[in-house]
Amino acid sequence: MQITSVGHAGFHIQTEAGSILCDPWVNPAYFASWFPFPDNTGLDWDALGDVDYLYVSHLHKDHFDPETLTKHVNKDATVLLPDYPVPDLERELRKLGFTKFFETEDSVKHTVSGPKGDLDVMIIALRAPADGPIGDSGLVVSDGETVCFNMNDARPVDMDPMLEAFGKIDIHLLQYSGAIWYPMVYDIPAGTKRNFGKQKRQRGMDRCRSYIEQVGATWVVPSAGPPVFLDDALRDLNDDHGDEGNIFPDQIVFLEQMRIHGNDGGLLMIPGSTVDIHGDKAALAHPIPDADVEKIFTDKAAYIEDMAQRMAPVIAAEKAAWAPAEGEPLLGPLKAKFEPIMAQSDVICDGIGYPVGLVMGDETVVLDFPNRTVREPQDGAGKYRYGFRIAPELVRTVLRDDEPDWVNTIFLSTRFEAWRVGGYNEFLYTFFKCLTDERIAYADGWFAEAHDDTASIEVGGYEIQRRCPHLKADLSKFGVVEGSNLTCNLHGWQWDLETGRCKTSKGHELRSKKLG
Repeated sequence: MQITSVGHAGFHIQTEAGSILCDPWVNPAYFASWFPFPDNTGLDWDALGDVDYLYVSHLHKDHFDPETLTKHVNKDATVLLPDYPVPDLERELRKLGFTKFFETEDSVKHTVSGPKGDLDVMIIALRAPADGPIGDSGLVVSDGETVCFNMNDARPVDMDPMLEAFGKIDIHLLQYSGAIWYPMVYDIPAGTKRNFGKQKRQRGMDRCRSYIEQVGATWVVPSAGPPVFLDDALRDLNDDHGDEGNIFPDQIVFLEQMRIHGNDGGLLMIPGSTVDIHGDKAALAHPIPDADVEKIFTDKAAYIEDMAQRMAPVIAAEKAAWAPAEGEPLLGPLKAKFEPIMAQSDVICDGIGYPVGLVMGDETVVLDFPNRTVREPQDGAGKYRYGFRIAPELVRTVLRDDEPDWVNTIFLSTRFEAWRVGGYNEFLYTFFKCLTDERIAYADGWFAEAHDDTASIEVGGYEIQRRCPHLKADLSKFGVVEGSNLTCNLHGWQWDLETGRCKTSKGHELRSKKLG
């Protein structure tokens, strides 16, 4: 098996039984905020796209790149399709011209047969509302000699089905760096923001190491990030100026974390790097001299500056395609967009539980979730427990394009500011990613179902429910206890073990009892 990095979470997997292209991303994402790092525009995308199979893990725009898929990927390729509750991914791929789909069943080993031979595959499909745009996934591939687990930025809660089906994993590709807007966009003091960033940075790497330990692969490739921010307004988000609170550490940083914790199996891959894997034997080759690979990371600021200058016309063209900032008041279009969704989502609206302010230039609109309405501010009311300041041209663009997911457009762009009083509100961001009848019906129903909390474990002197109240992660594997505080490293959520109260978000209480 030969694996070629094509940038970010993208890989080309070549076997004697066929080739698979995974998550090819080239063009800027999220309002031209994110670019692949290092640069991958110089790869031969026509050759990379001439494959037998295509795997797109989910619809986040740093994994699903319609322009690259349309221009460069063979439409006769068979799509390895995750088992998602809402068929948005299949619909979008069909719009691009793909017609052959191999529908997998979540966490079940399948054999795909082609003219060149058979491959064993499994797609671990995550289907909670918090997983990507209603779905994220990881792919396992075996050619009979080598097993590759491409986890990209998915966060599986149970590795056992994969390990039971495939046994030893030879190479593990997974995310270690940040891919979110928190805490950078929040209106909080700089010192507080830096401390939150330090925690977020370390938790992301701790989570990755936890997965590495559970999977036990011989070789590990840190991937699926970080992106690079090339717009002048966002350049400070790059980890190139010694900010200990930066949530976007690069591959070199994480490989050192692995070594510190006794794991020397990490492989550094840049776009065009290949690794030939034969069981537990690996031979790595880069497309440029090793010294030049090292320079990308040791002189990162200069590399980013050069890339920014080359990509400036691309950013300018993207901005020119945005809707104008001026136009009719946004209250009417937002009422038409949001109120029908609110009317269908009692669990989510009640979970949000308060009005949310939306400040767009000179206009403020209130999303009144308790009353299921979108309205103007009331006299004397200018403060809201949760609020967003978003440039009106971004709001007008997503309304013009009838975007079903503001998380996958505005929020991941980091081109906004937010404030909140109290903890993170998962229901609110779920609402913003479910702006279709189909999505909101699924998400509201998912939250309405009772999670199984009957199984218990003992950790740190407490008996607690085994499954995390957030997304059902196994706390015997992801739970870390410090005093009376429990952290689930899958997403960094925390609980007070004395009371069972969730310290991260509203609701999500934990069953907990002190022992002895």
